[in-house]
Amino acid sequence: MAASGRPEHQAPPEIFYNETEAAKYTSNSRMIEIQQKLSERALELLSLPPDVSCYILDIGCGSGLSGEVLTDNDHVWVGVDISPSMLDVAVERESEGDLILADMGNGMPFRPGTFDGVISISALQWLCNADKKCHSPAKRMLTFFRTLYAVMCRGSRAVFQLYPENSEQLELLTQQAMKAGFTGGLVVDYPNSTKAKKIFLCLFCGGTSQILPAGLGTEETNTDVAQKAGKRARLRKPLKTGRDWVLEKKERRRRQGKETRPDTQYTGRKRRGHHF
Repeated sequence: MAASGRPEHQAPPEIFYNETEAAKYTSNSRMIEIQQKLSERALELLSLPPDVSCYILDIGCGSGLSGEVLTDNDHVWVGVDISPSMLDVAVERESEGDLILADMGNGMPFRPGTFDGVISISALQWLCNADKKCHSPAKRMLTFFRTLYAVMCRGSRAVFQLYPENSEQLELLTQQAMKAGFTGGLVVDYPNSTKAKKIFLCLFCGGTSQILPAGLGTEETNTDVAQKAGKRARLRKPLKTGRDWVLEKKERRRRQGKETRPDTQYTGRKRRGHHF
């Protein structure tokens, strides 16, 4: 990704992710699929107890796509995002998590020891920018990581998938996280692939000593990587979109005894875009 094309160089997140940009996250199937894969991998790196419903914090939750992966895995979640437009889309899609409008650089507004785990997809790099004159990236990072450490259960993990602009950003983020009390480090999937390479900052919050997970594709031949990627693609549930996805979600809510709007001919129907 060229520096000039990076979203964080174009506008602050609450401005960049306007109604038009937010709408892309519900209409672009490729974007939805990428977000789903990244969220599944982040959840895997959390290494949560099997068959246990956990309480998860989703930072930079956007339109709720990562939250849907958490819901599909029977976890309860809270989402935080700075963009009102993205959260509006999440509400419209009837995301099952609680949604909070907040700037992560101002800290996490929750009680100590609240969450069993934390995920964040494509959001952490926004902390590296000074969008206002009063912003100091290093100070905002430290505030964020210190308050995050406080709201996590001891022994839990936070997994951030991010798109750093350079090694200096990665070093500063990791440095501030360690200063806040975290241990852990970077997990890089497919480091030798320009296209498939993904970077995750995996942080441990106190408790007993934990081992940093290995990145995918780090000790395998290209053939092994291709075979495993093909197997995951075959095992992955087909992407649900439109009316079918909405109907299935509403049926799940009814089984849980939650109040749910009745189905109509307009259920799952796309809304017309706004014109200015």
